Amino acid sequence: MNTTLYNLSEQLGHALLKNKATVTTAESCTGGGVASAITDVPGSSKWFHRGFITYANQAKHEMLNVSADLLKAEGAVCEAVVRAMVEGAAQEAGADYAVAISGVAGPGGGSSNKPVGTVWFAWLSPQGISCQVHRFTGDRASVREQAVIISLQELLHKVTG
Repeated sequence: MNTTLYNLSEQLGHALLKNKATVTTAESCTGGGVASAITDVPGSSKWFHRGFITYANQAKHEMLNVSADLLKAEGAVCEAVVRAMVEGAAQEAGADYAVAISGVAGPGGGSSNKPVGTVWFAWLSPQGISCQVHRFTGDRASVREQAVIISLQELLHKVTG
């Protein structure tokens, strides 16, 4: 077990319980890594009811109500899509907090404007939605792990203020 992920998830759980709040996830390139880290914590069902792994664009559209036209026009790795993903996930799960992740983990699939390692994030909290893009280095596993860590760190920051 990755102790960094466990510690972040455990801290997140304590903060959510203190605030009587819940969280959900909408993951693409991380393939459920954030949800997996969260559910490693005993008792996480009190503050995490469900997550969404929407790897394909069709899943983003069907499960999170992301516009098919948006996905076709912009592709999955962009601010507008993660914003729509996080809104859809929070609405579907009835959660107070949410994170959405979509990126190019590699080793292929990158382009000049979205190179391998490009990952977009969106976080939803009672204060609104914020988005960030990161450009990670390393192999596929490293990019995915870095994305999970950033997701949890920022969720914790949103919950604890």
